[in-house]
Amino acid sequence: MNPMQMKLELVPVPVSDVDRAKAFYVEKIGFHDDFDQQVTEEVRFVQLTPPGSACSIVIGTGMVTMQPGSLEMLLMVVEDVRAVREELVRRGVEISEIDEQSWGTFAYFSDPDGNSWSLQQLPKRS
Repeated sequence: MNPMQMKLELVPVPVSDVDRAKAFYVEKIGFHDDFDQQVTEEVRFVQLTPPGSACSIVIGTGMVTMQPGSLEMLLMVVEDVRAVREELVRRGVEISEIDEQSWGTFAYFSDPDGNSWSLQQLPKRS
């Protein structure tokens, strides 16, 4: 085993309303609701994971000093960006049109606080 192997497993996402953000990520985007604990009166820890991902996000209170909505360009790789976009539109998510680039095909959305996300379908390798 490589002693320098590192796995990113949790990314904090700053939100202003934990329940609203949790509903958005779980009900609209389809993240798995892993854990929701009121740790102390000041700290609530909510861990959510995109389907198929080894990395989760954490939303909550009392954990970060970042301003709600300050994260930009969180990226999730998907197999079929058009199919995922269609499903998100069906679920009521405001999402961009498809953006085709030489390095991938993208669609963009933001959570209720304005944290921005990209969906990327990688180009076919020759």
